[in-house]
Amino acid sequence: MVAESKNNIIVESIETKKKFPVYSTAKVSALEDIAIYTYEGDIPLKDIFKSIAEHEDGGKAISHKSSGNELKSYFEKVVPEYDKDRVYVSDIKKVLMWYNALQENNMLDFSEDEQDDKSADEVSE
Repeated sequence: MVAESKNNIIVESIETKKKFPVYSTAKVSALEDIAIYTYEGDIPLKDIFKSIAEHEDGGKAISHKSSGNELKSYFEKVVPEYDKDRVYVSDIKKVLMWYNALQENNMLDFSEDEQDDKSADEVSE
C-alpha cells in the first residue's frame, strides 16, 4: 500500500511497480494480518517468513509450483507444528510465493524482531 483516500487505497505491484486503486468494496488483507494455524494456536506470517529465511540462510524457498507432497514436506521442516488438517497445499503455495517475491525484492526485514528480542532480554535481566 502506498497511499490511502476516502474510498480506496493505492497499491503498488512488487513485480511490475505499477500503481493501481483498490476500492473499499474489494476484500484486501495485509500480510501482517495473516497467520498460519498450528496445533498450539496461530503463528503470524512474519514468523513463518523468518523461519523460512533461517532455514534457507536468507535465500529463496522452494518454488510454489513444486508438487503437493514436496510443499508439505518442506513446510513441515520449516513449521513442524503447523496444523496439517487446516493448512492446505494452496495455503502453503501462497506463503512460499509471497516469501519468494519479498525475498527477491529485498523486502524481508526481521530487524524489528531482533530489536524486540533485545528489549525483552533487557527487561528480564
